[in-house]
Amino acid sequence: MVGVLYETARFRVSGDCGLLVEYGDGVDLSVNAKVHRMAALLQASLPDGVEAVIPAYRSFCILYDPCKSGPAALKRQILELEKLQDFAADEAARTVGIPVCYGGAFGPDIAFVAAGRGLSEEEVVRLHTARSYPIYAIGFAPGFCYLGELDERLHTPRLETPRTRVPAGSIGIAGEQTGVYPLETPGGWRIIGRTPLRLFAPERMDPFLYRAGDRIRFFPISQEEFEAIAGGEQR
Repeated sequence: MVGVLYETARFRVSGDCGLLVEYGDGVDLSVNAKVHRMAALLQASLPDGVEAVIPAYRSFCILYDPCKSGPAALKRQILELEKLQDFAADEAARTVGIPVCYGGAFGPDIAFVAAGRGLSEEEVVRLHTARSYPIYAIGFAPGFCYLGELDERLHTPRLETPRTRVPAGSIGIAGEQTGVYPLETPGGWRIIGRTPLRLFAPERMDPFLYRAGDRIRFFPISQEEFEAIAGGEQR
């Protein structure tokens, strides 16, 4: 996960109401940090006509009303903000704790991950919970977070044939990344555990427990603890 940080933004027109703002050519924490910093600065002084700012790994996309704005005006705004970003204090990223019941019915692929890397299942859990993970991006499904900096000893290829149904709350590994399925969806990641938390609840004032730029720290729980937390979440 090594990329090159651009000195200044590179722009690509995306359809008739989008502008892609790129800050690097690969997946890299420093590139991603600048993406989130610049996206936050833009959101704090949102130009007229801008409807959404969507950060990703190495870029963010600006969606705008073409009757009120356009690429030229938005480019000027971004380049002016770049002059300020080195002096702007970064908002402290939150670290969100996620309880996980690993293995068994909740983690059908943990034995595969362990065997493929010459580890025990207990070592997989220990390594997976030993660090916090930056949220590079959220996408694919509401609240699905792509997490980086997975320990090299856990790198595991995704499934050759994706599952048609992955339960909500499942924790997966795919290559160099780990992530969380907030909803029941198809998916090809290796599932090693599940959280009882409702990661996406549209009826809440804030439907999500985290946002891009935050960090996630997993911690292990027993099946009994899982069921107790799940019962509280459903009330």
